[in-house]
Amino acid sequence: MGIVLAVLLIAGVAAAVTLGRDSRSGGDSGTAAKTVRGVIGSEKAEFFADPDTVKALAAKGFTIRTETSGSWAMDRLPLEGYDFAFPGSKAPADELGRRDAARGGPLRPFHSPLVVVAHRNAAEVLAANGLARLRAADGSGGSGGSGGKWATQGTLLMGPYLAAAEDDRTWQQLKGASGHAELSGTVFITSTDPVTSNSGALYLAAASYVAEGGRVATDARAVERTAPLMRKLVQVQGAQQTSSDAPFRDFISGVGNPLVLVYESQVASLLMSSQRQEVGDLVVLYPDTTVSSDHTLVPLTDHGRELGELLSTDPVLRKLAVRHGFRPQGAAAEFTAATAGHTAYIDQRLTGVRQAPVPTAELLRSMARQARG
Repeated sequence: MGIVLAVLLIAGVAAAVTLGRDSRSGGDSGTAAKTVRGVIGSEKAEFFADPDTVKALAAKGFTIRTETSGSWAMDRLPLEGYDFAFPGSKAPADELGRRDAARGGPLRPFHSPLVVVAHRNAAEVLAANGLARLRAADGSGGSGGSGGKWATQGTLLMGPYLAAAEDDRTWQQLKGASGHAELSGTVFITSTDPVTSNSGALYLAAASYVAEGGRVATDARAVERTAPLMRKLVQVQGAQQTSSDAPFRDFISGVGNPLVLVYESQVASLLMSSQRQEVGDLVVLYPDTTVSSDHTLVPLTDHGRELGELLSTDPVLRKLAVRHGFRPQGAAAEFTAATAGHTAYIDQRLTGVRQAPVPTAELLRSMARQARG
């Protein structure tokens, strides 16, 4: 009897171990689950938290644990124990790659240009004063103020806008603003803290490029030349957020500044959401000179690299990235198809938009520090 019980006990333990292995690997897939830890820019938090993204990664044997940080603050984090870092652009990724033992080169699964969201009244006043050009929702040109449907998309003219910032122009000095009580004080774009946040730093990169007549800053003297203007762009805002999420949510809720710098992905994601929120009098202004934010994954372990490759190549994950408003690298057709019903707001081809080169990380950090004072 004792021998029989011992045999049954051994068989039971073996069966339990086998079942435990199967449950961890998702049944008969034979793939052991990998828990991968990373630090990401907050603009990608909703993508990684999406239950469909979690499911798609689990099907590939991955469980992802993320923490958010400003892209330009990641280099100050102790990244021991992390598998990847995922800032919003190439420059902070390059710094991380030099500092930490990256497993191979960085990967850029998707990107998103910077845009300015505006309330209709503000956009029309900018257009009436030569600071913007608007396109009506029916595709016609003009300010969108009279005749046809009002404008939902347009172009921010960076040269004239920066000249207005240089002169400390106020809304009250612009024709057409007197009838709108919400338009008061200095005309400025709300952006994020350029010292810690990717979108705020790239805003300065684009603005300095325009201010220098289409030249990228290559040395300290170039940074000094544009420093007074960069200070005006930043210091007029007062306290700045470290993420564009909060200013964008405030804007959609109808509070805060009437001009806010965000990622196109935030707008596209809102428009494509299955639980779509009303966008009200939203107008999307594409700066005629802007910077695309190349979301760049720095693999710190082999598992981190596997994740980066999956995000870059897996059709399901690419489709989910598009659903969250990102443009996959090398596959414009996917983004075009997904946003086909929202071209009143989204400029799929970035018509007339010039991409500004970005200074080195060292120079951009110096520019940001000087802008903050």
